[in-house]
Amino acid sequence: MVKTVVGGQLKNLTGGLGKGEEKGEGEKSAAEAQGMTREEYEEYQKQLLEEKMERDAQFTQRKAERATLRGHFREKYRLPKSEQDEAQIQLAGGDVELPKELAKMIEEDEEEEDHSVIGQLTSMQNLDIDSLKDKAQSTLEDIKQSAEKCAVM
Repeated sequence: MVKTVVGGQLKNLTGGLGKGEEKGEGEKSAAEAQGMTREEYEEYQKQLLEEKMERDAQFTQRKAERATLRGHFREKYRLPKSEQDEAQIQLAGGDVELPKELAKMIEEDEEEEDHSVIGQLTSMQNLDIDSLKDKAQSTLEDIKQSAEKCAVM
């Protein structure tokens, strides 16, 4: 260890004189420096590459899951779609399954929406919201007119 630290500095000062006299540790192959044979080193490098690819795939999958969740909330609140989220979903292979925790969270959110008055109205079939709105406005106008006619008020 001391030889590598001091030896490198000494070679820089002497200009590399005496290169032919000794073989430095820096001249060893990467496999020898790790204390492995060439085959072991190649297998080790292959294993590292496979692990990195697995981590990258898992990371991409998580990003796609999050993008799917954000897309759900964008639809719910009628926000514009994000090109970046769509690209992440496509990068992960299109149709993304959410983990159980996230899927449960969405289901609970949808249940809460169904319990609200507006959620129940939108879930009813053959219901014309525009006609209901018109009826409510006409009823309100009738009430205003009758209130104006009332002399007590």
